Amino acid sequence: MNTNENYIKQKPIQIFSGHELSNDVNVIKSEVKLTILEMLKTKHMEFDEIVKNTGKSKSTVSVHLKDLREKGIISFKVNPSDSRKKIFHLNSRFLGSINTSSPIEIEERKKEYLIDNILNKDDFEFSLLLFHTLRSSLIQEGVNIDPILHDTGLSIGNAIFEKLYDETFDKFLANVSEFWQNQGLGIISVDIGQIIKITSVDCFECGLLPKTGKPACFLDAGIIEALFSNYFGFPVDVIEVQCYTMGDGQCTFEVEPKKS
Repeated sequence: MNTNENYIKQKPIQIFSGHELSNDVNVIKSEVKLTILEMLKTKHMEFDEIVKNTGKSKSTVSVHLKDLREKGIISFKVNPSDSRKKIFHLNSRFLGSINTSSPIEIEERKKEYLIDNILNKDDFEFSLLLFHTLRSSLIQEGVNIDPILHDTGLSIGNAIFEKLYDETFDKFLANVSEFWQNQGLGIISVDIGQIIKITSVDCFECGLLPKTGKPACFLDAGIIEALFSNYFGFPVDVIEVQCYTMGDGQCTFEVEPKKS
């Protein structure tokens, strides 16, 4: 098992301009999105070609392309030879990149603090309400904290991994499911295949959020990513392909090895 708590992203953060009529900028941290954008910097590509070159599932690539389009970073045109196919291209300027460093970790992000305040608390209904109220307010004001939520999830997942670990994979999954339900995070089920699919109902993170048409469970995704990366001993990607905020009746995460 791998208990590395200092999970470091391999690709530098990249910054792109936003929509043509706005002064917004977009900070891209997702490795899948960065891979797609690296390809589109050099050539226009059809959907199937992007899927092939990323090595990800069609549903995963579709979610990322939708998000990049809505941010104005990419666009598409219909293939003149086949109207059923779309050709994607950059629709923004690449402004630069940032190589992140590792600042001194504050007390509230340390493993001992997180275990004490997550595993050893029996009731956090007020905290849950506070979380949703704050998150909804940020959405209303147009403030995007998704990368921060994801990084927070990574910290939590790394902190609790040893408490949930078992050599038997089925037992490990049962421990994760029990933790999820006991902490009021939702009720999860796992479908094992070439891609591991984790389905959550009664999701704490997004159940009370407005319907935005976009996935919202970045904290959950970070926790799952850390847990499975530690268990398998290599990095995994966790992509939310269904979410209550997208109008779905559940949240579904796809877990697959991170492309090297």
